[in-house]
Amino acid sequence: MTLDNPQRRVFCAAAGAGAVAVLGSRLSLADDPAQGQMLPTGPGAGLSLVPARWYKAKDAKRIECGLCPRACRVADRERGTCGVRENRDGKYYTLVHSRPCVVHLDPIEKKPFFHVLPGQSALSLAAPGCNLECKFCQNWEIAQVRPEQVPTTDASPGAIVELARHHDAPTIACTYSEPVVWSEYVYDIAAAAKPMGIRTLLVSNGFIQTKPMTELLHVLGAVKIDLKAFTEDFYRNQCRGQLQPVLDTLRLLAKKRTWTEIVVLVIPSLNDSEREIRRLARFVHDEMGPEVPLHLTRFHPSYRLTNVPSTPVKTLDLARHVAMDEGLHFVYVGNVLGHPGNHTYCPGCNLMVIRRLGISVVQSRLDRGRCPSCHRAIPGIWS
Repeated sequence: MTLDNPQRRVFCAAAGAGAVAVLGSRLSLADDPAQGQMLPTGPGAGLSLVPARWYKAKDAKRIECGLCPRACRVADRERGTCGVRENRDGKYYTLVHSRPCVVHLDPIEKKPFFHVLPGQSALSLAAPGCNLECKFCQNWEIAQVRPEQVPTTDASPGAIVELARHHDAPTIACTYSEPVVWSEYVYDIAAAAKPMGIRTLLVSNGFIQTKPMTELLHVLGAVKIDLKAFTEDFYRNQCRGQLQPVLDTLRLLAKKRTWTEIVVLVIPSLNDSEREIRRLARFVHDEMGPEVPLHLTRFHPSYRLTNVPSTPVKTLDLARHVAMDEGLHFVYVGNVLGHPGNHTYCPGCNLMVIRRLGISVVQSRLDRGRCPSCHRAIPGIWS
């Protein structure tokens, strides 16, 4: 499983009264300016009807979605491909604003962010839905469903921020499913959290149009992109998507100087060739910079890709060597407990400055973001 899998350690709304009620039982869920009509759809479930922000009205009550590169053309009373955005009388609505299906307090390393407030907590949440259909989806129970198919709870952006404050979490992570398809909720959470000194983190596939991504960056604190592979063939056949828009998102993040970390789930025979890893690492180095962390994560069979074995550790070792050979300073190995690639090393003197065991920080030697030995600045968000 990937490090950021809610099925392992999260409270799901399906388990009892709902994750927010369990996690934040001392809080009353506050009203929020993003008002929308709540539509009951069954026990423990609900849809919101909050106006969408990124779309164009067309003739005959049709709309064109402006959120992700699919640019869905949606007729009246129909939904986009993601299944969580609906056209009603020529107006587009998000059905999952303020309707999380998962809320949990995680180590920030679980996202994984290794250069953002190491050892701290992230209040993590998800609403249903995704705009890709990855055959290896780790969280398909909430990502590859319609919102009516998974129980949700009512939690406004203001309530999520109060919950983070209650648990002294310096970050809120929009994660687990695909936050792009609930971008209005992400934006409103981040806008409410920013004045409180709480950073909102986006954990995303990066399959989004430039305009909404640019607007989100005004309020986000950091972004992690799941780069599925480095070929259009993989995106088309394994994810029913496209690579180029994701590369455009990564370029935008670099241009806007948003702190970004990249994760690649290395899958045997599909995206693990030395040539592909080298091309991918070269792109990160040349287009984003050598200090962008790259996480190479071990694949385990799941969802519709159960006929492929787990990634051999030697494949990850080779991939890490190749990426570092291309000049990347911070290349990590994920889902291999105790691997040397779990740790952070100073590029100047090779001192281990952060030691980890899985997703737990065992020791940090950083001195105000610098190596204590050679005093080189280690890039990241440390305070």
